[in-house]
Amino acid sequence: MKVPVRSEQTVMEVLRRSVAAHGDKAFLIEDGQAITYRAIDAASNRLAHGLAARGIGAGETVLMMMANRADVIVLWLALAKLGAVEVPVNSAYRGGVLAHIVNDSRATTLVCSREFLERIGDIAGQITGLERIVMHDPGGDEATVPGALGSRFEILPWSSLAVEDDGPLEDRACYRDLMAVMYTSGTTGVSKGVMVCHAHAYEYSNCVTEVLDLRQDDIYYAPLPLFHIAGQWAVVYATMLAGGTVVLKEKFSVSEFWDDVALHRVNVSLLLGAMCNFLHRQPVRPDDADNTLDKVLVVPLIPEIAAFAQRFGLRVTTNYGSTEVCVPLRAGFDTPSPRLFALHDNASCGRIVSDRFEVRIVDEHDEEVPVGTVGELVVRPREPWITMLGYWNNPARTEEAWRNLWLHSGDAVRRDAEGNHYFVDRIKDAIRRRGENISSIEVENEIGAHPAVLECAVYPVPSEHTEDEVMAAVVVKPGAALEASALLAWLAPRLSDFALPRYIDLVETLPKTQTGKIQKFPLRERGVGATTWDRLAQS
Repeated sequence: MKVPVRSEQTVMEVLRRSVAAHGDKAFLIEDGQAITYRAIDAASNRLAHGLAARGIGAGETVLMMMANRADVIVLWLALAKLGAVEVPVNSAYRGGVLAHIVNDSRATTLVCSREFLERIGDIAGQITGLERIVMHDPGGDEATVPGALGSRFEILPWSSLAVEDDGPLEDRACYRDLMAVMYTSGTTGVSKGVMVCHAHAYEYSNCVTEVLDLRQDDIYYAPLPLFHIAGQWAVVYATMLAGGTVVLKEKFSVSEFWDDVALHRVNVSLLLGAMCNFLHRQPVRPDDADNTLDKVLVVPLIPEIAAFAQRFGLRVTTNYGSTEVCVPLRAGFDTPSPRLFALHDNASCGRIVSDRFEVRIVDEHDEEVPVGTVGELVVRPREPWITMLGYWNNPARTEEAWRNLWLHSGDAVRRDAEGNHYFVDRIKDAIRRRGENISSIEVENEIGAHPAVLECAVYPVPSEHTEDEVMAAVVVKPGAALEASALLAWLAPRLSDFALPRYIDLVETLPKTQTGKIQKFPLRERGVGATTWDRLAQS
């Protein structure tokens, strides 16, 4: 596929070309119903005209906290056509983390599915700039607003934005313009908003198109949330670039996965490592390989990836990327299996896409380390506008990330003599659980707010399902009493479900440096022990 010049790498231009080439072809399949390229274009035009009538225009941020439905894509396209800036919100967020994102985004409008409105009500007293909530509740009672939100914000039903005008809009954005602020969980503080321009989003999606060799006859299964770049760009946008079809799924289901593949004759999918692991742990059947699935992007690879590919009769590829650095490393279908599947020494996450990115592995002084040595992966684009513009409202963190003219990933990686890269660990204090990035600082802040807690440390421990589990070591204040189960119950309404600690250790002291900083390395090394409370063991 010929890559268009940068001036043509906007969402509007890509959709325009797709409609011209595949107008009456199914772009999305939702609940068994096909939505064509032409229909999604017209629907996003109507919504864009409706939003414009409400005063939403170029450069304005708009929050999106919505269930995984086609309307998320319609809204994304409508905002792009207006030159406005989408701010997707993880639908599991609540409490202080959610309030921070709402306020930090500087958005005056939030489009919110009815099922999440209660969480907005819970933080209403902490919200400063939000003025309007568009309630998304197709087929429901849009006249009823839960709680006291109606007295604090202007409430509009989604249907009120519908207009008859589905005509095209004048282009209001170019490839350099900000298209999205994507909040990624912080590792040394609160969540940061990554500023993404149109060319960056295009490059990310096109990288996936290339690594999966996507074509117009491909049917791509999407069990990933659309508030993530993986769902919105690595699946939906990448498929739009190729002219294929996306089968939308509200959430991943192990029991329904292969039935969905068979029903829609799916041949492409993207699976997080945890999803892949869940599928592989199901009982073996003699007809496991009798399916249409052929090409699967798995990130990260699981230790049994070679057996997984053989069992289900499919091809596996992987890559390395992030919201900030795009996708500079790939391991395509032509990558030799010993490299891709050599899990005894970490599987390769790919080689440099040399025509568009420079990649180095450096020490703490940003000096390049020898081949085979573990260091931090840093990235520099060979072309402008294909990595993040910076962190929204955070110039200090932007400067830190871009120090010495390289974008620092925060990930520990090594490279072999053949140019294969191997992900080793996270340098930053982050936790990744079932596809979600979790800030230990944010979890620690919530635990520390408990009146009986003196101090705490939150850190990752290995999960049997790949990636991490959340563990907390907690010191109780002298004279106070606290049970692990009571602490978890107190945290439940304050944290996303995926961020709730699985393991809690009530300890007398925490290891610290001479300057009083908590040391998490010995806690991670000690891991789960005899004194550890496991919430899964209680159920």
